[in-house]
Amino acid sequence: MGKIIAIVEDEPDIVELVTVNLKRAGFTTHGFTTAENFFSFLKSQTPDLIILDLMLPDIDGLDICKRLKKNDALAAIPIIMLTARADETDKILGLELGADDYVTKPFSPKELVARVKVALRRLSPKEVTQKIEIGGILLIDTEKFAVTVGGEKIEITSTEFKILQVLASKPGWVFSRDKILDYLWGREKAVLDRTVDVHVKNLREKLGAAGQFIKNVRGIGYKLEV
Repeated sequence: MGKIIAIVEDEPDIVELVTVNLKRAGFTTHGFTTAENFFSFLKSQTPDLIILDLMLPDIDGLDICKRLKKNDALAAIPIIMLTARADETDKILGLELGADDYVTKPFSPKELVARVKVALRRLSPKEVTQKIEIGGILLIDTEKFAVTVGGEKIEITSTEFKILQVLASKPGWVFSRDKILDYLWGREKAVLDRTVDVHVKNLREKLGAAGQFIKNVRGIGYKLEV
């Protein structure tokens, strides 16, 4: 059985289109046209990734995203927003709430499948399996995909973890926004440079005292330095 993808979209034709393409790529899918049905499903199963429409008949997709990220058992699940809202503000808001990526309607099914694969690859810690300690308080466990600050576990999204991981791989080294985007999305990236800034802002806030270790290099990007 392949990775489980939940598709939350109120248009049955789009659910069918996404389902067909994901199944061809080897994924197991579950489609939902209402938030109510989706939350009922979550009581018995946990998907590996969620494709979430922002305009649903019962609960707004942004509210669903917010609820998922506040639930410790569900917060780490990657979310790809599927939206007809082309306004940059809506996209940035979704990212600020914890979504990992977004695809704007009308969309290419092949591109959506590619983005699903990239998001799931970010959950596979293949590069390094070790613990990285920064500043005596920040501990990054790349094998367990866990982050602690002063011994307290910090809940962050998969994208935030990958940004922290790449910055920690070379302390003091400046990574440009473009380099970070390449690391996260590779050739499939079609996102704004500002996406990185939003994720870094959220990451700093969640890290608390350790957030100061992430330095902004004006006009270039970011580095991790004590």
